[in-house]
Amino acid sequence: MRTLSSVHTLKVIAETLNQSNDLRGMLQSVMEKLLEVTGLSTGWIFLTDEEPIYAFVADVNLPPALSWGDKKPMCQGSCWCLDKIWDGRLQKAVNIINCKRIEDAIDYEWGDTKGITHHATVPLIAGGEKFGLLNVAEPGKNEFTEDELDLLQSVSFQIGTAIKRTKLFEAQQNRAEQYTKLDEVSRTIWKMNDIHHLPQNTVDVIGRLFQLKALAFFIKEEHALALRSIYRQGESKKLHKRFQILKGDDLQKSLNQLDLKEELSLYEMNLENAFVVPLLIGEEWIGCLVGHQTNDHALEQDVLKALGDHVSLVLEKARLFERSRELALIEERNRLARDLHDSVNQKLFSLSLTARGLKEYVKKLPNQETILESLNEMQSLSQEVVGEMRTMIWQLKPAGLEEGVVVSLKKYGESLGLTVQERLEGVGNIPRLVEETMWRVGQEALNNVHKHARTDEVRIILKRKKNEHILRIEDDGCGFRTSTGSQHTWSFGLASMMERTEIMGGEMNVISQPDQGTTIEVKFTNNKEGGRHYGD
Repeated sequence: MRTLSSVHTLKVIAETLNQSNDLRGMLQSVMEKLLEVTGLSTGWIFLTDEEPIYAFVADVNLPPALSWGDKKPMCQGSCWCLDKIWDGRLQKAVNIINCKRIEDAIDYEWGDTKGITHHATVPLIAGGEKFGLLNVAEPGKNEFTEDELDLLQSVSFQIGTAIKRTKLFEAQQNRAEQYTKLDEVSRTIWKMNDIHHLPQNTVDVIGRLFQLKALAFFIKEEHALALRSIYRQGESKKLHKRFQILKGDDLQKSLNQLDLKEELSLYEMNLENAFVVPLLIGEEWIGCLVGHQTNDHALEQDVLKALGDHVSLVLEKARLFERSRELALIEERNRLARDLHDSVNQKLFSLSLTARGLKEYVKKLPNQETILESLNEMQSLSQEVVGEMRTMIWQLKPAGLEEGVVVSLKKYGESLGLTVQERLEGVGNIPRLVEETMWRVGQEALNNVHKHARTDEVRIILKRKKNEHILRIEDDGCGFRTSTGSQHTWSFGLASMMERTEIMGGEMNVISQPDQGTTIEVKFTNNKEGGRHYGD
């Protein structure tokens, strides 16, 4: 090792370290400069993380035995130097008498070692924090003097301080970049009002901007957690898979009790090493984001929290927008129903009465058969249209719903010509939108009885419990064979009934067999401890 003053060497190293904030470039430059001023021929640097993670980041003049295969011997496996820094035994510059990588190169005949058999190793430390280690070697040199080791130790402190400074700079730069991306996410998702498309659009923009491996969007729906969308490998997908939860007051407990392992494994996700971002309104959780990030693009904790805050507010905004839109639709249906009843329906009824009056007059005229036949057809058609118009009005405006869904459905069934038996069990109020959903599902069920069941008798049962509301529509008609597969194999009517029910956080069951009748059951659980219901 060339005899140089420590002051001159440290000055040269300091000047080199101050020329760049790029970590790998800086370490490569300082490695080259260190060998130049000391006269040593070979050196390399490892950066370390938690065992067994390390990176081979800089080298100068590696012998062929250590540089073959794109420096494979230096990038794979552990060695005594790394073991010592991980277990805390490497605290200062020392002579390494035996180098495992060099010994392996000799044993396995990887190539020429250029006479290198030993090296000195120096931990890179700053402020008590270890960042890696520096190794230097010279052909034929078996030992470094205490002065040489002291100089290497001083250089290592300089390099360690520069690494810490660079990491802080990179962290600040990364933080600024993440907040820029957060701002873009916020501006994008705040434009969304459709709660049905919001989850997919959200995971798509977050996953793409933050370069995540995977991201899942869950929404709490009463006593269940629904997986609504997934992002993986640069693509997003809309889902609606529900997982029952026993208690909803704690997100982590709820996630732990769900059997998500198999479902998440389909998307190469694992709950144990994923980040979980709760979606909160006040202290109440309404869903969560579950994701995997890469080591190169790890998200700051405060950025994750800010993402959760933004998504929570957007989800709540979309829910309120959906509710206001439903109220507007209900009001518009009511207005249209009034208009149809007050104008078109009345005129059709007047047309029927006019046709009946003309029939009595025409009967007194000679050769009246043709005219009477036309008037009879006019009267029959007008009465038929009046009946259809009344049904349409019922569909637009469930008159009598203020008296309860059972009374409304019974009147609707009777308007179709069905004989309806009703039974009401329990007391309590049903949330308005849940009752509206029951009405729409029951309406479709009664239509199916009228059209397909080959019976005129039907039973309507409503069970109201403290935390549960169940509506059943039963008939003893011809029935049908239910599919054991996906709901998509059902008729359009049954599929739409199930979709309405699930959107409101309920469950629908269809029980039917040929010649054994059909039962349609919808159930809504009102778990007050479970948090917000997105149909309320």
